Amino acid sequence: MLKTKAVLRAATFSVCATLSVTACGQEPAFDERTLMAAKTLAAKKKESSSRTPFGQKAEDYVLTFADEFDRYDPAVWNDHIWYEKSNPTRNYTVEGGKLKIWPQRDATGKFFNRTIDTDGKFEQRYGYFEIEAKLPRGKGTWPAFWLFAHPGNRRPEIDVMEAYAGGVDPWGFVDADGVARPRAYGVTVWYDEGAQAGKLQYDTGKDLSAGFHKYAVKWEPHQQTFYFDGKPIHTVKAAINDKLYLMLDLWFGSSSGDPDETTPQGKSNSFEINYIRAWQFRHHME
Repeated sequence: MLKTKAVLRAATFSVCATLSVTACGQEPAFDERTLMAAKTLAAKKKESSSRTPFGQKAEDYVLTFADEFDRYDPAVWNDHIWYEKSNPTRNYTVEGGKLKIWPQRDATGKFFNRTIDTDGKFEQRYGYFEIEAKLPRGKGTWPAFWLFAHPGNRRPEIDVMEAYAGGVDPWGFVDADGVARPRAYGVTVWYDEGAQAGKLQYDTGKDLSAGFHKYAVKWEPHQQTFYFDGKPIHTVKAAINDKLYLMLDLWFGSSSGDPDETTPQGKSNSFEINYIRAWQFRHHME
Protein backbone atom coordinates (compact mmCIF):
# COMPACT_ATOMS: atom_id res chain seq x y z
CA MET A 1 0.00 0.00 0.00
CA LEU A 2 1.29 3.46 -0.82
CA LYS A 3 2.06 5.62 2.17
CA THR A 4 -0.24 8.58 2.60
CA LYS A 5 2.57 11.06 1.99
CA ALA A 6 3.28 9.63 -1.44
CA VAL A 7 -0.38 9.38 -2.37
CA LEU A 8 -1.11 12.95 -1.41
CA ARG A 9 1.86 14.60 -3.01
CA ALA A 10 -0.22 15.65 -6.06
CA ALA A 11 -2.00 18.08 -3.75
CA THR A 12 1.16 19.73 -2.42
CA PHE A 13 2.32 21.66 -5.48
CA SER A 14 2.40 25.42 -5.03
CA VAL A 15 0.12 27.59 -7.10
CA CYS A 16 3.25 29.62 -7.86
CA ALA A 17 4.49 26.76 -10.05
CA THR A 18 1.83 27.68 -12.60
CA LEU A 19 2.98 31.33 -12.83
CA SER A 20 5.52 32.72 -15.29
CA VAL A 21 7.70 35.77 -14.65
CA THR A 22 9.60 38.23 -16.80
CA ALA A 23 13.23 39.24 -16.36
CA CYS A 24 14.59 39.71 -12.86
CA GLY A 25 13.29 42.83 -11.15
CA GLN A 26 10.27 43.24 -13.44
CA GLU A 27 6.63 42.68 -12.64
CA PRO A 28 5.32 39.17 -13.36
CA ALA A 29 3.60 38.80 -16.77
CA PHE A 30 0.47 36.68 -16.37
CA ASP A 31 -1.73 35.80 -19.32
CA GLU A 32 -5.42 35.03 -18.86
CA ARG A 33 -4.93 31.28 -19.13
CA THR A 34 -2.21 31.29 -16.44
CA LEU A 35 -4.31 33.37 -14.08
CA MET A 36 -7.27 31.02 -14.57
CA ALA A 37 -5.08 27.99 -13.83
CA ALA A 38 -3.78 29.64 -10.67
CA LYS A 39 -7.30 30.53 -9.59
CA THR A 40 -8.48 26.94 -10.15
CA LEU A 41 -5.60 25.48 -8.14
CA ALA A 42 -6.05 27.98 -5.33
CA ALA A 43 -9.75 27.17 -5.10
CA LYS A 44 -9.08 23.44 -4.99
CA LYS A 45 -6.41 23.85 -2.31
CA LYS A 46 -8.79 25.86 -0.18
CA GLU A 47 -11.48 23.23 -0.62
CA SER A 48 -9.07 20.36 0.02
CA SER A 49 -7.77 21.90 3.24
CA SER A 50 -10.92 20.65 4.96
CA ARG A 51 -11.18 17.29 3.20
CA THR A 52 -13.72 15.39 5.28
CA PRO A 53 -16.38 12.93 4.14
CA PHE A 54 -19.34 14.96 2.95
CA GLY A 55 -22.10 14.88 5.55
CA GLN A 56 -20.03 12.81 8.02
CA LYS A 57 -18.37 13.70 11.32
CA ALA A 58 -14.78 14.70 10.62
CA GLU A 59 -13.53 13.41 13.96
CA ASP A 60 -14.58 9.87 13.05
CA TYR A 61 -12.19 9.56 10.10
CA VAL A 62 -8.55 9.77 9.03
CA LEU A 63 -7.76 10.63 5.40
CA THR A 64 -5.77 7.80 3.79
CA PHE A 65 -5.94 8.62 0.07
CA ALA A 66 -6.75 11.71 -1.96
CA ASP A 67 -6.20 12.75 -5.54
CA GLU A 68 -7.38 16.26 -6.44
CA PHE A 69 -6.16 15.68 -10.02
CA ASP A 70 -3.70 18.52 -10.39
CA ARG A 71 -1.77 16.06 -12.56
CA TYR A 72 -1.93 12.43 -13.65
CA ASP A 73 0.43 10.33 -11.54
CA PRO A 74 1.33 6.90 -13.01
CA ALA A 75 2.89 5.98 -9.65
CA VAL A 76 -0.64 6.04 -8.25
CA TRP A 77 -2.78 4.98 -11.23
CA ASN A 78 -2.83 2.26 -13.88
CA ASP A 79 -4.64 3.03 -17.15
CA HIS A 80 -5.96 -0.47 -17.81
CA ILE A 81 -7.52 -3.35 -15.91
CA TRP A 82 -5.16 -6.16 -14.93
CA TYR A 83 -6.28 -8.68 -17.57
CA GLU A 84 -5.99 -6.26 -20.54
CA LYS A 85 -3.27 -4.16 -22.14
CA SER A 86 -3.61 -0.39 -22.31
CA ASN A 87 -5.33 0.77 -25.51
CA PRO A 88 -2.87 3.13 -27.26
CA THR A 89 -5.67 5.46 -28.34
CA ARG A 90 -5.57 8.23 -25.76
CA ASN A 91 -9.03 8.96 -24.30
CA TYR A 92 -8.15 10.30 -20.87
CA THR A 93 -6.25 13.20 -19.35
CA VAL A 94 -5.97 15.41 -16.29
CA GLU A 95 -6.98 18.94 -17.13
CA GLY A 96 -8.34 21.88 -15.18
CA GLY A 97 -8.10 19.99 -11.91
CA LYS A 98 -10.15 17.04 -13.18
CA LEU A 99 -9.59 13.52 -14.46
CA LYS A 100 -11.41 13.21 -17.77
CA ILE A 101 -12.26 9.96 -19.58
CA TRP A 102 -14.26 10.22 -22.79
CA PRO A 103 -15.91 8.02 -25.43
CA GLN A 104 -13.62 7.46 -28.39
CA ARG A 105 -13.22 5.03 -31.26
CA ASP A 106 -9.79 3.42 -31.53
CA ALA A 107 -7.80 2.46 -34.63
CA THR A 108 -10.21 -0.40 -35.33
CA GLY A 109 -13.18 1.99 -35.38
CA LYS A 110 -14.69 0.57 -32.19
CA PHE A 111 -15.49 2.23 -28.88
CA PHE A 112 -13.20 0.78 -26.22
CA ASN A 113 -13.18 0.49 -22.43
CA ARG A 114 -10.85 2.60 -20.31
CA THR A 115 -10.05 1.77 -16.69
CA ILE A 116 -8.07 3.94 -14.29
CA ASP A 117 -7.29 2.02 -11.09
CA THR A 118 -4.91 1.62 -8.14
CA ASP A 119 -4.43 -2.15 -8.46
CA GLY A 120 -1.11 -2.98 -6.76
CA LYS A 121 -0.67 0.64 -5.62
CA PHE A 122 -3.38 1.38 -3.05
CA GLU A 123 -5.92 -0.83 -1.32
CA GLN A 124 -7.93 -0.60 1.88
CA ARG A 125 -10.33 -2.58 4.03
CA TYR A 126 -13.32 -0.60 5.40
CA GLY A 127 -13.72 3.16 5.55
CA TYR A 128 -15.45 5.90 3.57
CA PHE A 129 -14.86 6.34 -0.16
CA GLU A 130 -16.09 9.31 -2.19
CA ILE A 131 -15.84 10.95 -5.60
CA GLU A 132 -17.31 14.13 -7.01
CA ALA A 133 -18.10 13.60 -10.66
CA LYS A 134 -20.08 14.58 -13.73
CA LEU A 135 -21.19 11.73 -15.99
CA PRO A 136 -20.98 11.48 -19.80
CA ARG A 137 -23.86 11.45 -22.26
CA GLY A 138 -24.60 8.93 -24.96
CA LYS A 139 -26.04 5.53 -25.70
CA GLY A 140 -23.72 2.76 -24.54
CA THR A 141 -21.81 4.81 -21.98
CA TRP A 142 -21.24 2.99 -18.70
CA PRO A 143 -19.21 5.10 -16.22
CA ALA A 144 -18.46 3.56 -12.85
CA PHE A 145 -16.74 4.01 -9.50
CA TRP A 146 -16.07 0.78 -7.67
CA LEU A 147 -13.89 -1.03 -5.18
CA PHE A 148 -12.50 -4.36 -6.32
CA ALA A 149 -9.97 -7.13 -5.80
CA HIS A 150 -9.01 -10.34 -7.57
CA PRO A 151 -7.37 -12.59 -4.97
CA GLY A 152 -6.95 -16.03 -6.53
CA ASN A 153 -10.23 -16.96 -8.17
CA ARG A 154 -12.38 -14.68 -6.02
CA ARG A 155 -13.80 -11.32 -7.11
CA PRO A 156 -15.18 -9.30 -4.16
CA GLU A 157 -16.64 -6.00 -5.33
CA ILE A 158 -18.48 -2.89 -4.16
CA ASP A 159 -20.05 -0.85 -6.95
CA VAL A 160 -20.47 2.69 -5.60
CA MET A 161 -21.86 4.07 -8.86
CA GLU A 162 -22.69 2.57 -12.24
CA ALA A 163 -24.75 4.60 -14.73
CA TYR A 164 -26.37 3.60 -18.01
CA ALA A 165 -27.46 6.63 -20.04
CA GLY A 166 -28.78 4.42 -22.84
CA GLY A 167 -30.86 2.21 -20.54
CA VAL A 168 -34.63 2.15 -20.25
CA ASP A 169 -36.36 4.61 -17.94
CA PRO A 170 -35.34 5.52 -15.30
CA TRP A 171 -31.72 4.73 -16.19
CA GLY A 172 -31.70 7.51 -18.73
CA PHE A 173 -33.67 9.69 -21.11
CA VAL A 174 -33.18 11.04 -24.62
CA ASP A 175 -32.83 14.80 -24.98
CA ALA A 176 -34.10 17.05 -27.78
CA ASP A 177 -30.96 16.34 -29.81
CA GLY A 178 -31.50 12.58 -29.65
CA VAL A 179 -28.65 12.01 -27.17
CA ALA A 180 -29.12 9.71 -24.17
CA ARG A 181 -28.49 11.24 -20.75
CA PRO A 182 -28.12 9.46 -17.38
CA ARG A 183 -30.66 9.97 -14.59
CA ALA A 184 -30.43 6.93 -12.34
CA TYR A 185 -27.45 4.90 -11.20
CA GLY A 186 -26.90 1.55 -9.56
CA VAL A 187 -25.11 0.37 -6.43
CA THR A 188 -24.22 -3.28 -5.89
CA VAL A 189 -22.26 -5.43 -3.45
CA TRP A 190 -20.77 -8.75 -4.54
CA TYR A 191 -19.31 -11.43 -2.29
CA ASP A 192 -17.81 -12.94 -5.42
CA GLU A 193 -18.48 -13.10 -9.14
CA GLY A 194 -22.08 -14.26 -9.50
CA ALA A 195 -22.75 -14.05 -5.74
CA GLN A 196 -24.60 -10.81 -5.18
CA ALA A 197 -25.24 -9.51 -1.67
CA GLY A 198 -27.55 -6.62 -2.56
CA LYS A 199 -28.26 -3.84 -5.04
CA LEU A 200 -30.34 -0.75 -5.75
CA GLN A 201 -31.26 1.30 -8.78
CA TYR A 202 -31.49 4.89 -7.52
CA ASP A 203 -33.47 7.43 -9.55
CA THR A 204 -31.94 10.82 -8.74
CA GLY A 205 -34.50 12.74 -10.77
CA LYS A 206 -31.59 14.76 -12.19
CA ASP A 207 -29.58 14.85 -15.38
CA LEU A 208 -26.32 13.44 -14.05
CA SER A 209 -24.42 14.72 -17.09
CA ALA A 210 -25.41 18.33 -16.36
CA GLY A 211 -23.42 18.87 -13.16
CA PHE A 212 -21.21 17.40 -10.45
CA HIS A 213 -22.52 15.15 -7.69
CA LYS A 214 -20.95 13.20 -4.85
CA TYR A 215 -21.09 9.39 -4.91
CA ALA A 216 -19.91 7.59 -1.79
CA VAL A 217 -19.99 4.46 0.32
CA LYS A 218 -19.39 3.88 4.03
CA TRP A 219 -17.95 0.38 4.20
CA GLU A 220 -18.20 -1.22 7.64
CA PRO A 221 -17.33 -4.82 8.57
CA HIS A 222 -20.90 -6.07 8.25
CA GLN A 223 -22.65 -3.50 6.08
CA GLN A 224 -22.18 -0.95 3.31
CA THR A 225 -24.17 2.31 3.19
CA PHE A 226 -24.31 4.25 -0.06
CA TYR A 227 -24.67 8.03 -0.34
CA PHE A 228 -25.71 10.49 -3.05
CA ASP A 229 -24.70 14.09 -2.32
CA GLY A 230 -24.39 13.18 1.35
CA LYS A 231 -27.82 11.52 1.57
CA PRO A 232 -27.92 7.81 2.51
CA ILE A 233 -29.84 5.95 -0.20
CA HIS A 234 -29.29 2.26 0.53
CA THR A 235 -27.66 -0.17 2.97
CA VAL A 236 -26.53 -3.70 2.18
CA LYS A 237 -25.96 -6.11 5.08
CA ALA A 238 -22.90 -8.03 3.97
CA ALA A 239 -19.51 -8.96 5.40
CA ILE A 240 -16.90 -7.91 2.83
CA ASN A 241 -13.48 -8.34 4.43
CA ASP A 242 -10.90 -8.25 1.65
CA LYS A 243 -8.79 -5.19 1.01
CA LEU A 244 -10.08 -3.57 -2.17
CA TYR A 245 -8.50 -1.13 -4.60
CA LEU A 246 -10.06 1.90 -6.33
CA MET A 247 -11.46 1.86 -9.86
CA LEU A 248 -12.73 4.64 -12.10
CA ASP A 249 -13.74 3.63 -15.58
CA LEU A 250 -15.73 4.34 -18.69
CA TRP A 251 -16.89 1.14 -20.31
CA PHE A 252 -19.58 0.47 -22.90
CA GLY A 253 -22.58 -1.82 -23.12
CA SER A 254 -24.53 -3.70 -20.45
CA SER A 255 -27.82 -1.97 -19.65
CA SER A 256 -26.72 1.09 -21.65
CA GLY A 257 -26.77 -0.78 -24.96
CA ASP A 258 -24.21 -0.43 -27.72
CA PRO A 259 -22.78 2.99 -28.55
CA ASP A 260 -23.69 4.34 -31.99
CA GLU A 261 -23.55 7.45 -34.15
CA THR A 262 -25.55 9.39 -31.52
CA THR A 263 -22.88 8.79 -28.86
CA PRO A 264 -20.80 11.98 -28.58
CA GLN A 265 -17.05 11.40 -28.82
CA GLY A 266 -14.24 13.54 -27.50
CA LYS A 267 -13.13 15.40 -24.42
CA SER A 268 -16.23 17.62 -24.29
CA ASN A 269 -18.26 14.54 -23.30
CA SER A 270 -16.08 13.23 -20.50
CA PHE A 271 -16.66 11.30 -17.33
CA GLU A 272 -15.15 14.08 -15.19
CA ILE A 273 -13.87 13.36 -11.70
CA ASN A 274 -13.08 16.40 -9.57
CA TYR A 275 -11.55 14.32 -6.79
CA ILE A 276 -11.41 10.86 -5.29
CA ARG A 277 -10.79 10.35 -1.56
CA ALA A 278 -10.69 7.56 0.98
CA TRP A 279 -10.78 7.68 4.76
CA GLN A 280 -10.31 5.04 7.42
CA PHE A 281 -12.41 4.93 10.56
CA ARG A 282 -10.32 6.49 13.30
CA HIS A 283 -11.10 3.57 15.62
CA HIS A 284 -10.01 1.06 12.98
CA MET A 285 -6.62 2.31 11.81
CA GLU A 286 -4.59 -0.60 10.47
